[in-house]
Amino acid sequence: MTNSMDGIRKSAILLISLGSEISSKVMKLLPESVIRKVSYEIANIETVDSEMRDEILNEFLETSIAQKYVLDGGFDYAKNLLNQSLGPQRAKEVIDVLSQIQLRERPFNIARKADTQQLINLLLNEHPQTIALIMCYVQPDKAATILSNFPPQMQVEIAERIGMIASTAPSTIERIERVIENKFSNFVESNTEAAGGVHTLVEILNSVGRSTEKNILLDLEKRQPELSNEVKASLFTFDDIITLDKLDVQKVLRFVDNNVLVLALKGTSDEIKEFIFSNLSSRAVENIQEEMQFMGPTRLSAVEEAQQKVVSVIRRLDEEGEIYITRGEQDDVIK
Repeated sequence: MTNSMDGIRKSAILLISLGSEISSKVMKLLPESVIRKVSYEIANIETVDSEMRDEILNEFLETSIAQKYVLDGGFDYAKNLLNQSLGPQRAKEVIDVLSQIQLRERPFNIARKADTQQLINLLLNEHPQTIALIMCYVQPDKAATILSNFPPQMQVEIAERIGMIASTAPSTIERIERVIENKFSNFVESNTEAAGGVHTLVEILNSVGRSTEKNILLDLEKRQPELSNEVKASLFTFDDIITLDKLDVQKVLRFVDNNVLVLALKGTSDEIKEFIFSNLSSRAVENIQEEMQFMGPTRLSAVEEAQQKVVSVIRRLDEEGEIYITRGEQDDVIK
């Protein structure tokens, strides 16, 4: 039974069960402190039996349904419906869980936690009234950034609608919130058996931001040095590009857009720049150096995203057998 299991371990098993693609998206929305704890737990779970997986997925589903009931009509309303579907004892357990996680939070919580650029992309095709309503609930600085990314005429229309909003029916808010959450979810059905351990953690870390990855590895190094070394041996970061064979680097660079490479090199060490430049033509190096010179200040998240694109190409070519990434104490490759 999962009743005695703590929330972090349940969360770890839930993320393992959902698969690395979905889990990495979920983890981006979590606080750093929670990410570290959950990552540590994932790395220490070797396998998850089907009974445990189903029990935790069912608990998650029940809690989600109960949360909707509470939002619809409050705790008494939720308790009555849950009593009918789950029975008094289980209904009480679910309601207790909701009370503990302080379910009564402001609407559009997922929008407040979401990455700003993701939210902009999501809202671009929404109706101005929907955008206005959501912007009333997100942080003012985030709302300002979102508003500035719309065409001028639409900015005026959204601003006008924000100013005209006096009150909105809870049912309308709940319906719009549900649509937004569904768009963020993108759940992918998976029939594979859930398994945790280092491999699962590496897959998730490969998809999160570089700063998050660094924080997790630093914390893991203090708590479990051997596990940290094992994870690092399986990871490949942009800085590790200097460990590749020169011919392999040249293969990689053929698949990387020049604009992405320029952004990825922004702020990197001279050693990495020189290594990359040594595998390009003198003409290409001159063009990149000129673009970097006139680029100006750049957001760290944009640089990290570009570096992640380069790493994705490296990992793809490695999986396809086109290049070779050295991991730990593997045998040498005869070419």
